[in-house]
Amino acid sequence: MAKKDVFTIVDTFKDLCRDACRTIWNHPEISGEENFSSKYYAEILRKESFRLVVNEHVPHAFLAEWGSGHPVLAILGEYDALPGLSQKAGSDREEITAGGAGHGCGHNLLGAAAVTGAIALKKVMEEDGLEGTIRFYGCPEEETLCGKVKMIHYNMFDGCDFAFSWHPMSVNMTFDTSYLANASFKFYYTGLSAHAGFAPQNGRSALDAMELTNMGVQYLREHVIDGTRIHYTTDSCGYAPNIVHPEAKSWYYVRAPHMSDVKSTVDRVKKCAQGAAIMTETQVKFELLSGCTEMLVNNAFSDLTYKNLLELEPITYTAEEREFARKIQDSVAMDTCARDRKAYNSDGPMYEGIAPREQWASTPMKASTDTGDVSQIMPMNLFTAAAWPIGVAPHTWQATACAGSSLGEKAALWAAKAIAATAYDILTLPEEREKILAEFEARKDDNYVPMI
Repeated sequence: MAKKDVFTIVDTFKDLCRDACRTIWNHPEISGEENFSSKYYAEILRKESFRLVVNEHVPHAFLAEWGSGHPVLAILGEYDALPGLSQKAGSDREEITAGGAGHGCGHNLLGAAAVTGAIALKKVMEEDGLEGTIRFYGCPEEETLCGKVKMIHYNMFDGCDFAFSWHPMSVNMTFDTSYLANASFKFYYTGLSAHAGFAPQNGRSALDAMELTNMGVQYLREHVIDGTRIHYTTDSCGYAPNIVHPEAKSWYYVRAPHMSDVKSTVDRVKKCAQGAAIMTETQVKFELLSGCTEMLVNNAFSDLTYKNLLELEPITYTAEEREFARKIQDSVAMDTCARDRKAYNSDGPMYEGIAPREQWASTPMKASTDTGDVSQIMPMNLFTAAAWPIGVAPHTWQATACAGSSLGEKAALWAAKAIAATAYDILTLPEEREKILAEFEARKDDNYVPMI
């Protein structure tokens, strides 16, 4: 079968892809609550004769399997939304539900493309008589960076050989170095309550301990390796200002290029908290919530993915879609758009080419995801497709609006073609499989353990 025939087969499922994009966008569910979304995809795959497997330890996660033998191909689908990003599919900020959730990271597109690619690949394999196994993975809780980590911990990925992933973005490209390692953790401070005006000497303030921890972390920022990010939020537990706080909490994320850097930085943040507790005569308890690793580099897999991106016909846009994209772009800071246009060498509102390999091969995506953990246990590719205009970032209302528009739907169908085409090469080109596997074996960490 020629590659163009693979693309044609994917096109026969364009209605399925569009309907999935819209259905999940219209039913946004935050991490840990993906009841509708997981059942929706599971039912689609069941009707396509995929065998469903669930794990009671990871709610809203499942795998759907078709075929037999090796290679076993894991196609990753996500579907969780973000709190507070409810938005109509328009060019002005307008919520659908006040304070509600919305697909500001485009996971409605991500899952739709993945399920479309998996079903189209099944048809390709049937027509060509190819041996191998397709596994669609329904992956919850990506936005809280823990769903796939849990799935690995509970052995849901056992037996897989290759993994395929993509993400909506403002550019079409493949990544070699991607995602920062991350750890999520909380501190719980306990002190002694007292009247802040009448007898403050009797109190020991948990709030003071929390604030001193944060102050220590501010000074720590100067003494960590480049690329490290430390984010936090606080909770004073609702006590009034005239009470010496007996309780307080803080929640931290630490990101860094490698998990070893994350762990060492987390240890130093813990020392800030321990020192603050000593200074305030309070107690502090540490709780690790989750952690996810950086993506393991696999240049051979990226090369193969890039080759398939080049073979794809570019997305075409109507005059109305370009005007919508320009209006969305107008809502973003002009210096951001100008910077990104220069970086991508593009003048139009939408990125319409394929980003050069030599420009981006060593440039990491400065976000974190539990997808990185999958790359630690099998070779994995990653590419992005332009689902929103240049200058727009994920986790914004603008991204939510585009994810609910035809811009996002076209990106999802294009991504489904890239998934199916690259998977077809893995099935039919043994020399590419061996090259990718050899690089994975040379780079992998035999001591990897999911941080959960």
